[in-house]
Amino acid sequence: MTGPQHAPATDPPADELPAAPLDDADPLAPFTGRFLTAEGVVAYLDGNSLGRPVATLPDRFDRLLRHDWGTRLIRSWDERWMTLPTELGDRIGRSCLGAAPGQTVVADSTTVLLYKAVRAALDARPGRTELVLDDDQFPTDRFVVEGIAAERGATVRWISVDPDAGVTPELVAEVVGPDTAVVLVNHVSYRSGHLADLAGIARVTHDAGALLVADLCHSVGVVPTHLDDDGVDLAVGCTYKYLNGGPGAPAFLYARADLLPDLHPPVQGWMGAADVFAMADGYEPATGIRRFVSGTPPVVGMLPVQAMLDLVDEAGLDAVREKSVALTEYALALVDAWLVPLGVVVGTPRDAATRGSHVTVRHPRMQQVVERLWAEGVVPDFRHPDGLRIGLSPLSTTFADVRAGLLAIRRALLDD
Repeated sequence: MTGPQHAPATDPPADELPAAPLDDADPLAPFTGRFLTAEGVVAYLDGNSLGRPVATLPDRFDRLLRHDWGTRLIRSWDERWMTLPTELGDRIGRSCLGAAPGQTVVADSTTVLLYKAVRAALDARPGRTELVLDDDQFPTDRFVVEGIAAERGATVRWISVDPDAGVTPELVAEVVGPDTAVVLVNHVSYRSGHLADLAGIARVTHDAGALLVADLCHSVGVVPTHLDDDGVDLAVGCTYKYLNGGPGAPAFLYARADLLPDLHPPVQGWMGAADVFAMADGYEPATGIRRFVSGTPPVVGMLPVQAMLDLVDEAGLDAVREKSVALTEYALALVDAWLVPLGVVVGTPRDAATRGSHVTVRHPRMQQVVERLWAEGVVPDFRHPDGLRIGLSPLSTTFADVRAGLLAIRRALLDD
């Protein structure tokens, strides 16, 4: 038998910045037990990349296999599945986006829907030839825009941003002009966690006569968004991060209702036709948001999203955001106390009003630190060149998880 295990002598005292009082006072604490247990994981700090599965999923999948698919077979298309893209889209719009019905649809991947949104927006501004985005947006966004520019003979105008911050209305105003067709922004920066002012950016974009497309991948399900009120024209987001849809889960697209008649879908598929079963010789798009559906709806991939939305609706998105702020504030307090003295630099805004639900810390050895942490069951992620992201999904993350993760980072830096 081994003797009692003692904490390393270099560890901070157990009563320094304790997590237990925060977890005891957390009104959302019961939700952390409503996800499947991750065997061998000490602290999961990557919910901003892949959310944990909801505990009700095995029963939901069993019903799909035994009843909806296994018993009803192809009849389920008429009975349930055909309307799922718009029904689930409306639910995401209501629960997370501040979007009235008829403007959100679930289909395809984020990349495909970004292409559809930006291409359609560009074509809806004939005579304008410039696409504007910042130079630290997620690679997919940059690659899609560059591809569309090459395809349509457009020009990309870059906004230079501080990678520890993000895009602002003032920065957008410096770049947009009479040739601007589309501005594409990340609501929350994948690197820094900066939370953009969508309403302010929308005003600047519209003053220039352009359309705003927002990427909501790192905000949907954790930051209340008000697309209708903020004047966002189109938006795209994934469902596998804070909406816990699982690997390969489908994305969603929002398009403002009054703009829809001017948006021509660039990928014309039969599922987006005005009459799907007419098998018509020519393509006529559906009158509403369904026109952005191209192929067969991803029925299996939509199931986990429905389970997570049940939890979001039960908790309330405002309460989710409140806990998100508390988690990131606690993480920053631990970083300041335990990691900054070791040479770590905070790469995330300090002001909670301009911060999403992850905290990025930078150090030259972070790639090696993350590799060690994963082997120990502590799971943050690494972003080139030197950033470790602490992703905090409020309904599945405890304050104890945050403390255990930051303590493991400290130990790895001291040992390396």
